[in-house]
Amino acid sequence: MDLQKLLKIIAAVVSLASIIFLGSLISAGDEAIKAGESSSSVNSYMFLAYLALLIAILSAIAFTIINIITNSSGLVKTMISVGVFLFLSLICYFIASGNETILKDGSVLTVSQSRLVGAGLYLFYFLSFIAAGTMLFFGVKKSLNK
Repeated sequence: MDLQKLLKIIAAVVSLASIIFLGSLISAGDEAIKAGESSSSVNSYMFLAYLALLIAILSAIAFTIINIITNSSGLVKTMISVGVFLFLSLICYFIASGNETILKDGSVLTVSQSRLVGAGLYLFYFLSFIAAGTMLFFGVKKSLNK
């Protein structure tokens, strides 16, 4: 059995288990969950969800590393992409401004934390603009080539 079939089977099993867990949570009802009557089942489902997320992240990282190691030309492209991302992140950090803010719970958001939040927003805007522009460019290019 090849790896793709195995991953499809694992994905199907996780999907079915997720549907069953969701059904049991919905059947417990909001009021029972808020009252804490089904907190043990909710906590166990949350633990399983975190475990599934951890497995998915670790497997994605492992497959990415294996792919990079086996494909040396991909390593160069990956390093260029990471470098461009870090460069864009630095640009967004220096563009962003920040100010000290008192939050609703009484804690203080420092200037550097506020600046990081602003940089994250700018980075999101830049990356979404780049993605939209790329899709638009290649869509127009494909339309003109037909």
